[in-house]
Amino acid sequence: MIRRWWVLLICLTVSGLAGAVELKGLRGQTNGDGVRVVFDLSAPVKYRIFPLTGPNRLVVDMDSTSSAQPLKLPATGMVKSVRAGKREGGGLRVVLDLSAPVKPKSFLLGPQGSVGNRLVVDLADKAGPATVSAAPARAVEPAALRPVVIVIDPGHGGIDPGAHGKNGVREKDVVLGISRELARLINQQPGMKAILTRNDDRFIELSERRRIASKHRADLFLSIHANSFTSSKVKGSAVYALSEKGASSAAAKALADKENAADLLGGVDLSGKNDLIKSVLMDLSQNATQESSLQLAEKILHGLGGVNSIHKRHVQTAGFVVLKSPSVPSVLVETAFISNPNEEKVLGSSWGQRKFAKAIFAGVQDFVQRDMSLRLASVKVNAKASPRGEESKPRQTTYEVRPGDTLSRVAQRYRVSLSSLRSVNSIRGDRLLVGEKLRIPL
Repeated sequence: MIRRWWVLLICLTVSGLAGAVELKGLRGQTNGDGVRVVFDLSAPVKYRIFPLTGPNRLVVDMDSTSSAQPLKLPATGMVKSVRAGKREGGGLRVVLDLSAPVKPKSFLLGPQGSVGNRLVVDLADKAGPATVSAAPARAVEPAALRPVVIVIDPGHGGIDPGAHGKNGVREKDVVLGISRELARLINQQPGMKAILTRNDDRFIELSERRRIASKHRADLFLSIHANSFTSSKVKGSAVYALSEKGASSAAAKALADKENAADLLGGVDLSGKNDLIKSVLMDLSQNATQESSLQLAEKILHGLGGVNSIHKRHVQTAGFVVLKSPSVPSVLVETAFISNPNEEKVLGSSWGQRKFAKAIFAGVQDFVQRDMSLRLASVKVNAKASPRGEESKPRQTTYEVRPGDTLSRVAQRYRVSLSSLRSVNSIRGDRLLVGEKLRIPL
């Protein structure tokens, strides 16, 4: 009798293992020219993927996996439809019908926050790598005519909604509205130009947001967010700059950890990206922009204080990944607490979004006019036509050194290289004298 019970128990166990993993659903997100498909699973899974042609398909085989309900995936980019069925020998086969041949990349992710186990499949068009282009590339202007470029980064997006309020207002929607209005205000200002890292509801990796800033030779980088907390009573605006030495408070560290985890929530593979040498070089370059970032943050915080209560009276610092652009002053703006019912109402309204955009713009404008005024002046002066016969002469302007100036800061202000600045002024080191006049190549 005991032996029969053991046989029955073994049969039940084997039967349970055959369907030990459940495929709970699929999510799809267009990502530039490619597509990301996320398989939500009840547990880690052994799997294989391979593409087929004639017609174009991608096959995903998962061992010991079942699906309790029909799989649905809206047509997303190159994915036309999806179908699934039991695989010979056990397990589940999912077939993605495609409109073009692809280069697939896949990886597994464990539970993170409210998201469980996932199998992430990235599909890039075989004709070229998938890229994210948040704004059409423009012809590079001559240095003398180039305006101050401000890259605005609406946080979250796509399958990463960010925080949400009790009434359903989502952070990713709010910050996109504020960012669009901020970009409109900036583009109306002579000598300034705004670029959005995303202008729609898409997921972008944190490193890709910085790459977009680098591509457009940004002078300033603004990451726009909405805060949240467990208590609905907490309210107010805050502005953060990058800290490499440690967060200015426990709350700042917790917030940075949450925002830095956005890549994991979106299913981004972070393995193999811990390059010590690159990190050290980036930290060295970052020191030259830290002071400017803090000054920019202070002016934006002052602007926000005119339209909302201030959560933290001083600029906070934390290790936000998205702010680690080595040569670009960068800040992260927490406009208000979406977890606070009153502030959620303001954030979710078009008039509220315009109010926050105007406040941030006031701080940016103040920073640009005071700290980059010579740069704007050179844009206006050199925009005038040169006298006939002088087109071939190298254009220059002069700058009188002020207290606190460094050679790297002057080079950064005019977007010229240190080597060219040293060369035209016959400078060997970095030491400057107050009142000294520097020639600036344009």
